[in-house]
Amino acid sequence: MADLKTKYMGLELRSPIIAGSCGLTSDVEKMVEMEKAGVGAVVLKSIFEEQINEETSGVFKAGYGMSDAYPEAEDYIKAYIRSNTIQKYVELVRNAKSRLTIPVIASVNCFSGGEWISFASQLEEAGADALELNVFILPVNEFRESAEVENVYFEIVKSIKSQIKIPVSVKISHYFTNLSAFVDKIKAYGANATTLFNRFYEPDININTLEMGAASVFSTAAELRTTLRWTGILAGKDKKLEISASTGVHGGEAAVKLLLAGATTVQVCSVLYEKGIHVIEDINNFIGKWMDTKAFKTIGDYRGMLSYSSIENPDLYERAQFMKYFSNKQY
Repeated sequence: MADLKTKYMGLELRSPIIAGSCGLTSDVEKMVEMEKAGVGAVVLKSIFEEQINEETSGVFKAGYGMSDAYPEAEDYIKAYIRSNTIQKYVELVRNAKSRLTIPVIASVNCFSGGEWISFASQLEEAGADALELNVFILPVNEFRESAEVENVYFEIVKSIKSQIKIPVSVKISHYFTNLSAFVDKIKAYGANATTLFNRFYEPDININTLEMGAASVFSTAAELRTTLRWTGILAGKDKKLEISASTGVHGGEAAVKLLLAGATTVQVCSVLYEKGIHVIEDINNFIGKWMDTKAFKTIGDYRGMLSYSSIENPDLYERAQFMKYFSNKQY
């Protein structure tokens, strides 16, 4: 019988399937359901520095009789709101740890290096088993060199790793000039794993109302291809690199593909909303039955079997031009 147990950042997981950071993982009861369905670990919904700042500034925009307060009052209330928001998240970590037996991974999303450290330390003290740093910097300043942008990531990882002992994964996008080199540096600065890839707000335009709005926040199965390509390339280039593959995973077949490409774990999110939490059990069952048909006993028997360095023709991962594809087709 197939054994789905695996290790991720030193943590024992009963399944390679992880519930990714989302609204569902801010609800302890929902996470209890996920554990019953067989999930290997949960990544809590992120705490955002923007969220904390917005709550703080919102008080003063609304007034609340503060316009005539003495100057020290504003600093005091901002500090109070910030602390209270963080405290709610710390309580989420504690509650999750008290109800779950699977690893609980906290998630932090900030835009300034200084705040990361205080967040991370408090979450470690609250009992988080690991920390996932969700970092995305949109480089809209044409005068800012790419190296400057990348250095922000490196400094964040370096600072946090110097302050906490729990393992850290960095969740990134694929928008880098040389993703392989970037991930290699992230690891060198102390990251224990890399999550590929994060999703972020994307704009859309309503041509009827002539207004800007937000595009769908959910992924589609087609988005698996980018995740699959880079999982295979990065895992093939560094067999010790731990990758948590995310985005585009909508069923068991997608999960198996990513494991074959070299993923250590596979995160699901959108599919939990679209099909329900029970889909975790479906995915685990698919993986187990597939392993039985292939006579694989453990995940390690086939993980990375089709990574960049393990296949006869690595060009299959590198091909980016349609001409290379269509030139071999017969019509």
